[in-house]
Amino acid sequence: MTPFASPRRPIDPVVQLSIRADSDETRRASTWLGEAGSARGIPAEPLWRLDLCMTEALANVLAHGGPEVASNAIELRLDVRASGSGGEASVTVSDRGIAFDPRTVQPKRRPRTLQEAEPGGHGVTFLRQFADALDYSYSEGQNHLTIHVRWNHEKALAEKGLR
Repeated sequence: MTPFASPRRPIDPVVQLSIRADSDETRRASTWLGEAGSARGIPAEPLWRLDLCMTEALANVLAHGGPEVASNAIELRLDVRASGSGGEASVTVSDRGIAFDPRTVQPKRRPRTLQEAEPGGHGVTFLRQFADALDYSYSEGQNHLTIHVRWNHEKALAEKGLR
């Protein structure tokens, strides 16, 4: 290290963002997650899944959370835990909307024909398909949905033909 160089500080594995209940803020949250996740070493594929799930969760909060959502901030928390061969990242979405645990919702039945298909109602299916785990709690008037994704560096390298 040169005499003028500052020592490198490790990046905090936890970062938070507060957003307004607005669809434009959902785009800002997605940008925040991409930048913060990349800086903390989340590989592209799990970061994409985490963003997809967070965006879907935010869309559900905005569409179905009720009047309390509009007058309160939505809090986001990214937590990254890495190990030598992989890691886990989670985003917690906290809002003051109507209590809603997506883990208890029955998935919408898949239509057999195009005529049976109806738009919407598949967000919970996306969450379950792309997240590795979901946790939910409701406390002090707030929903807390935590979306987890995991990765394995060795597996990713092997799939790319690099190992």
